[in-house]
Amino acid sequence: MTSTLQFDRRGALKGLAAAGIGGAALAAAPSVAGATAKASAGYGGLPRTFLWNPDFNALVDTSKFKKKAPYTIGFSNASQADLWLVTFFHGVQWAAERHGKLLKKFIVTDANSDATKQISDIQDLLNQDIDLLLVNPATADALDPILGRATRRGIPVVTAARRVKSDGNFVSFVTASDTALARMSATWMAEKLGGKGRIVLLPGLAGASPAEFRLQAAKEVFAQFPGIEFIDTQYTSWSPANGKKIMSAIIQRHGTGIDGVWADSGLQGSGSVEAFVNAGVSGKKIPPHTGGDLNGMYKLALKHGFPFCGIDYTPSIGIAAVDLAIKVLQGTAVPKRLDVNFQVVISDGDETRSIRADVALKDYAALDKPDDFIMGHGMGPAYNPKTFKANYPR
Repeated sequence: MTSTLQFDRRGALKGLAAAGIGGAALAAAPSVAGATAKASAGYGGLPRTFLWNPDFNALVDTSKFKKKAPYTIGFSNASQADLWLVTFFHGVQWAAERHGKLLKKFIVTDANSDATKQISDIQDLLNQDIDLLLVNPATADALDPILGRATRRGIPVVTAARRVKSDGNFVSFVTASDTALARMSATWMAEKLGGKGRIVLLPGLAGASPAEFRLQAAKEVFAQFPGIEFIDTQYTSWSPANGKKIMSAIIQRHGTGIDGVWADSGLQGSGSVEAFVNAGVSGKKIPPHTGGDLNGMYKLALKHGFPFCGIDYTPSIGIAAVDLAIKVLQGTAVPKRLDVNFQVVISDGDETRSIRADVALKDYAALDKPDDFIMGHGMGPAYNPKTFKANYPR
């Protein structure tokens, strides 16, 4: 078993810097997470969830996994079922190319959303003498036993974007904080409305942990503002089409009596905006919206000028996961959970008492990119998902 080290506030930060995490995995993760198609300025420090955690941050001693490069890493991907997942997958490959001199092989499999296939993929990877297993699990329950098997064989496991249920079955989990994202966007909405108003909640996929965690965290905030009234809550499956259809029906029922729309992503948020436009509501008459990820959402907010707060669930998680995997094989202590930074993007003049912009909307929206472009990818201004290629050791 790997051991978990507890540091006090001062020692944790010193320990991270001394171990190289502050200069590599942790520092790299926020910087790549902040990179967009326009390489605009933004927050680039240690993840705020690390700095503001009222509890101690656990670091895992990985000295037992230390070995000389070059390394063989197996990457088991759950799927490329949507544009976010495609961008995440590209980030993993991009990082593998960047670390190419340290790699003997970077072996990639894709389960096409099939947990049974992913278990088989991982077993194949374990038979190829890999030094580390990097996994984006299709499901938590189904993948837990096979990751436990890898751990018992002495192979370090790093999970990215999604985790499995047993903490003992992975060294580190690399993600972005759904709860922090939701609390910040909900706080912005509540404060922007002066603590009162009739709002619609548009979470993502019913039953999916990111959607449920975000919705629960948002409600934690809204509960502190008794003047906020929920007039409807509808799951959207993170679909622009569903967001548009659902909001169109809500507008028909409530007319102009909607003061704000809290969406946990710009995927459904963009559909909501389009519903208002189709209903004859445009410009600043569109109520305040939240929702990041999708470039089309940022472009709509910039075009129409309504109050907007966007926070990406950054796909640069993939880049940070590869950076951290290299640190594990170098024997450097790593966080048990690494939350990659996100950028807070707010329209001009719409900051609130608690929520300030890391990047202004006008500087963040990628007007030269298509609407379906996923933001926060971390691969620099030249990244194009349609032409992307990575050259890494296979």
